[in-house]
Amino acid sequence: MEWSDLRVFLAIAREGTLGAAARKLGQTQPTMGRRLQALEQAVGHTLFQRTKAGFVLTDEGTAVLGHAEHMEEEALAFQRQLAGQEKHLDGMLRITSSDWFAEYLLTPVLADFSKQYPRVVVELLTDSRFLSLSRREADLAFRIRPFDEPDVVSRKLLHMPYGVYAAADHAVPRAGDGTGTGLVMMDTAFGGMPDVAWLQRMLPNAQVVFRSNARAVQAQMCARGAGIAVLPRPLGDAIDGLRRLDLGETPPTRETWIGYHRDMRRLARLRALLDLVVARLAD
Repeated sequence: MEWSDLRVFLAIAREGTLGAAARKLGQTQPTMGRRLQALEQAVGHTLFQRTKAGFVLTDEGTAVLGHAEHMEEEALAFQRQLAGQEKHLDGMLRITSSDWFAEYLLTPVLADFSKQYPRVVVELLTDSRFLSLSRREADLAFRIRPFDEPDVVSRKLLHMPYGVYAAADHAVPRAGDGTGTGLVMMDTAFGGMPDVAWLQRMLPNAQVVFRSNARAVQAQMCARGAGIAVLPRPLGDAIDGLRRLDLGETPPTRETWIGYHRDMRRLARLRALLDLVVARLAD
């Protein structure tokens, strides 16, 4: 049994198809199929049931899954420990955050960091999904809620103020009513966010006209007159054509948290970036 074949097994189990798993690992689909076949021959069992919808774990595959994940975690812990012992400021750092936070808050910090440490390659991933720090999908993550992973070191970075915005020529809605007002809001998957409930409470008769999980898209729609929106102030204040409205009550703020895996705490390039981020952004 080859460990590399178990990586193929894990990718197929998580992605559900050979094609998606191949893209995840940077392999070709025929290669993935051959390596899965080799693993099944090595263990003497069929690990997946092939269906039209994709690959589904058999009972034997389910039994293998837990052991394979444990082996993966041990291998990643070994890699993280070695990375944490590096002393030179070179190599790569992979960072994940929301799109607007990356563009309006992180980019200026990362530009200065790159000038100071040109041998460190920074890869910034803007994704609504929470990438795994344990699996090294990211080295450093910025989130709007506390980290609950036991192996993650985290701290509260800042309190994010929010405001109500509209296009410069948009009529100011009357708080407690909102009749005739269009709302630009988060998509339904984020319907539980505090600003969504707050805006609906302040303008109960307003009509939702647009939804998006991207704050920057909401800001652009708002600037083009589609409706009003609750936006983080660093974003809303930076967009030409937007003005902040006073509805008589301030929208709820959010906290931003920063986290990294505990095995990475001695990584010199990560410490250097953390110091700069905290110096520039922390409350």
